[in-house]
Amino acid sequence: MAGHSKWANIKHKKAATDAKRGKVWTRLIKEITVAARMGGGDVATNPRLRLAVEKAADANMPKDNVTRAVQRGSGGLDGANYEEIRYEGYGTNGAAIIVDCMTDNRVRTVAEVRHAFSKFGGNMGAENSVSFMFTHCGQFLFAPGTAEDALMEAALEAGADDVVTDEEGGIEVTCPPHDFAGVKDALEKAGFKADVAEIVMKAATETVFTGEDAVKMQKLLDALENLDDVQEIYTNAVIHGDA
Repeated sequence: MAGHSKWANIKHKKAATDAKRGKVWTRLIKEITVAARMGGGDVATNPRLRLAVEKAADANMPKDNVTRAVQRGSGGLDGANYEEIRYEGYGTNGAAIIVDCMTDNRVRTVAEVRHAFSKFGGNMGAENSVSFMFTHCGQFLFAPGTAEDALMEAALEAGADDVVTDEEGGIEVTCPPHDFAGVKDALEKAGFKADVAEIVMKAATETVFTGEDAVKMQKLLDALENLDDVQEIYTNAVIHGDA
């Protein structure tokens, strides 16, 4: 099952994220806090918290920071009361964008998100204006060179929905969100540790951007990414070139 190349895009995004470690830690602390508040402070019974704690370990966040965030979410410590908000909108050439935020001040957040959209040629849409173009799923990405047949067998046996290889040889495995932890464990037991493992909003179809349009779209995505209250951004734009 072939798909067009995602690997360069994923590597670029991961490198950009790793370069902002302080911001990554802040986002993870928010995610851990909210996950613990919603599902309790035990990673064994709270899959969302377990994923956030694993991401924190991957980002080399000190364990004390993780523990404090769990305690804050579970009610053991005082702290900001974050709420989750999703904004939707359009970028260059009508590309779909979903912006997931966590905030303790909804008025500030919506103003900042709207400003970023309008400043860089996009516009905010109504609720559900673009989310129908995305599927909520678990996503695992493996580098080119991974043993495709063995991975496909392990993934499908673990309950994955699909295994797709792109033109660079990178492999993407997807599964239902509630099966994410089980599929992740099964793949790791079979010897396959994903380079990226997340629960995402995956675009049903993608639009490739090149040249000036790619530069414009990247500026909008960067502006949104740099907002303090933004946790995740999903788009159906695939940016090629030097954007």
